[in-house]
Amino acid sequence: MTNRERVLAAIQHRSPDKVPYDIRFTQPAHAMMVEYYGDPDFESRLGNCFIWLRPHPPEARYTQVNADLWRDEFGVEWDRHIDQDIGVVCNRLVTPANVGTFALPDPADPSRYRTFEEVIAANRDNAVLVSLGFTLFERAWTLAGMENVLMAMVADKPFARRLLDRILEFNLGVIEKACTHDIDIFRFGDDWGHQRGVLMGPDLWREFIKPRFRQMCQLVKSKGKFTMLHCCGKVDELFPDMIECGLDIFNPFQPEVMSVHKMKQRYGDKLTFYGGISIQRSLPFGTVPQVRDEVRRLLDVVGENGGYIASPSHDLPRDARPENIAAMIEVLQNQ
Repeated sequence: MTNRERVLAAIQHRSPDKVPYDIRFTQPAHAMMVEYYGDPDFESRLGNCFIWLRPHPPEARYTQVNADLWRDEFGVEWDRHIDQDIGVVCNRLVTPANVGTFALPDPADPSRYRTFEEVIAANRDNAVLVSLGFTLFERAWTLAGMENVLMAMVADKPFARRLLDRILEFNLGVIEKACTHDIDIFRFGDDWGHQRGVLMGPDLWREFIKPRFRQMCQLVKSKGKFTMLHCCGKVDELFPDMIECGLDIFNPFQPEVMSVHKMKQRYGDKLTFYGGISIQRSLPFGTVPQVRDEVRRLLDVVGENGGYIASPSHDLPRDARPENIAAMIEVLQNQ
């Protein structure tokens, strides 16, 4: 089977010849593994089953303002001087006074998609995934502020609805354009959880997020593509709602906040789980044998009868031990 065939079999809950996998790195972790392997091109030999496309104008995804400050295409400014990665939002762009007039980027801008055909044609043996991050709640709080959005869900519902509807309109435009290409999966990135539950609570999530998430999923499904959600935190109480909305694949499947084996038993015939390898415990603090055992157990138990894509439970962080990363890769490659 090709990598693409393995991914499609897993999503359709059929058993591939081996469990598909995908390993992604933060920049510090990537640099660490380049040094560990002595190979700047090691990532091309991992055997990852996905090709990722992002619908951003290449020159406008982030613009560097100064040494530590970066601006995204929405105008949100990110201070990266501490984590040297995504950064911390340090401006507020949207208020109740301008929520109806604030200029959003153009989802139909052809430059967003100009590399798609070439990349797809060169990687037809891999599953093609289009990823739109900061999809609903995350984009709302980056524009208006986390506390402001959470309070508005209770105290200024018209503002919260208008803000989310404007973001939804942009997202639907991106989906329409991206799905004209020969892609397999459209991925949404929107963190709704923390380690113990849903940030805004399940009731407010169902009031504000679910109807708009459903619209996005249903549009993707109407184009004959699969849907995927990246959502950090303990959000398993929302799985029935996500399934109802039309979700096919859930990531990152964090073993620190949910029992991956119980989730497989409960929802494994309806959801494909993508992730599961611990970046909070095993990879930074475990031993090589412990990592190998964890990965093998996931492949055997969660990977049974499809419905599983093996992966770390987030992009690999800088504190993951290189020998543990190498052990994980070895097990995945040698199925």
